[in-house]
Amino acid sequence: MMMQTIRPRDETELAEAIRQADRALTVRGGGTRALMPVAGAVLETSGLSGIALYEPAALTLVVRAGTALADVEAALSAEGQRLPFEPPDFRALLGRDGGSTIGGVAAANASGPRRVQVGACRDAMIGVRFVDGTGTVVRNGGRVMKNVTGYDLVKLMAGSWGTLGVLSEVAFKVLALPETEATLVFHGKDAKQAVATLCAALGTPFDVSGAAHLDPGVAGADSRTQVRIEGLAASVAYRARRLREGVLAGFDLVEGAASAALWREVRDVSPFAARDGEVWRVSVRPTDGPRLTEALEIAGVAHAAIHDWGGGLVWLLTDAVGDAGAGAIRTAIAGFGGHATLFRAPPQVRNRVATFQPEPAAVAALSRGLRARFDPRGLFNPEPVEA
Repeated sequence: MMMQTIRPRDETELAEAIRQADRALTVRGGGTRALMPVAGAVLETSGLSGIALYEPAALTLVVRAGTALADVEAALSAEGQRLPFEPPDFRALLGRDGGSTIGGVAAANASGPRRVQVGACRDAMIGVRFVDGTGTVVRNGGRVMKNVTGYDLVKLMAGSWGTLGVLSEVAFKVLALPETEATLVFHGKDAKQAVATLCAALGTPFDVSGAAHLDPGVAGADSRTQVRIEGLAASVAYRARRLREGVLAGFDLVEGAASAALWREVRDVSPFAARDGEVWRVSVRPTDGPRLTEALEIAGVAHAAIHDWGGGLVWLLTDAVGDAGAGAIRTAIAGFGGHATLFRAPPQVRNRVATFQPEPAAVAALSRGLRARFDPRGLFNPEPVEA
């Protein structure tokens, strides 16, 4: 049976579609970020598109949720501005076609290596409009439903993966594009040495906007440790010189487009895109990254790692054997905190391994309470039930 697709053209139609829904709904923007199949008719947001308000002088953008991310970035670039949080493009990694939407970016809290300097997507979001599971339009900064008073709606919706409501509009603060960027690169450090060096660089006053380490074999035979600085050309040149005279002595200088290409690799996890195996997104304290990979070595889990120090992430590529390393990964991070998401895996692995980190009982109770309040009928993005 062909799955029904609902394509509302505006927020009013979206609300009506949800009010009239008599089955579960799979919320979809561009279909480029979903990690696992879900049950239900498809509710597609691409009809809710367009920039509602853009005030470059005020660094403010209000955009409808179905608007293509590429269109948003083009509009901002024309004014010499950008989304500060460096949204990643996971199409190659996940094997997806189509184009990402800004609502999908917000729903996934999709953020890149610049997080260390400017924060995540949720930190750039200054307002939302969404439709909850009763078909009621909710927004912050204006009329707030009585039963959601006291909640930070922006923080709730960012990273909710469409489980609490369907975004119809998102407001962002934006930033100016820097005049230039440069990356300082060193080949051959191990993870412990690299993380110590990155910590030292981030402890300087030189405004680092990215810090990462890639294992040997990930993007070349040797490991690669890299630090990014951005801004006015004279400032970047000065900061690069001072770093290379100090904590980054021996690092090479890469500038302009070549520098940007290095960070797209980290942002999009592109070195893992064409390689076989499962991909894990592990959020841990950056200094715990080497502890995690050491624990996997001891457990005999073959892996390769990208340490996105600036994004607070370790991306792991593991072999498609058994549980793809799930037990070892989640046991290791239980000792020092964090969470692991099975980001890419075939259905036979997803059937055995939970996609998201299992929540402690108290947190799980809070999550159930939120879903019951915002989606009392259980419409949004339910997991499929196997026969």
